[in-house]
This record gives sequence, C-alpha cells and structure tokens, in this order.
Amino acid sequence: MSDAEDGTTVTVTKKGQATIPKEFRDQLHIDTPGRVRFVENEWGDVVIRPVKRPSEIRGALATSEAGHGERTATEMLREERQRDSEKLDAPRDRSETDE
Repeated sequence: MSDAEDGTTVTVTKKGQATIPKEFRDQLHIDTPGRVRFVENEWGDVVIRPVKRPSEIRGALATSEAGHGERTATEMLREERQRDSEKLDAPRDRSETDE
C-alpha cells in the first residue's frame, strides 16, 4: 500500500480482492470480518458503504415507526400478515371479476 498525492493506493489480487486500509475501516465503522457495499453516485464515483449485521438492526422497525411504542418487528410482521390475509378473504368487488 502506498500513499498517492490524492489518496491511498492498494493492490488488487488476481481474485479481485483488495484490503481496505485500517484508517478507512475505522472511519466507516467497518467490522472485520464484515461486509461492504459498493455504490456508484451521481458523479460516477464509487463509494464504499458498510453493511450492518442483522444483529445490529434487530428491532429497528419496532422503534423507528412513530406511535408504535414497544412492539417488536416480529409483532408488526404478524399484524401485517393478518391484514393481508383478511384482504384475501374479503369478498371481491364484482367489477374486478367481470373483466
């Protein structure tokens, strides 16, 4: 690895692997072992973003929706499935079936 004038240069192996320098892993909060996502922005630059582990986002749905208090993501999913099931069981409008 060498420091270039406008960034850090790393070697890419025959398998396409490159090491993300520690300073960037620390700055981006990338755990090792971990996962990252490469995203191209509107200017054509490739940006590296960390991918959170499922254990880090567990329960995030329950706390992110306003007014739902202490409900867990599992409870919310069960309620959504129940609503979907009720929609399927409801009598259909005749105009939908007459087409």
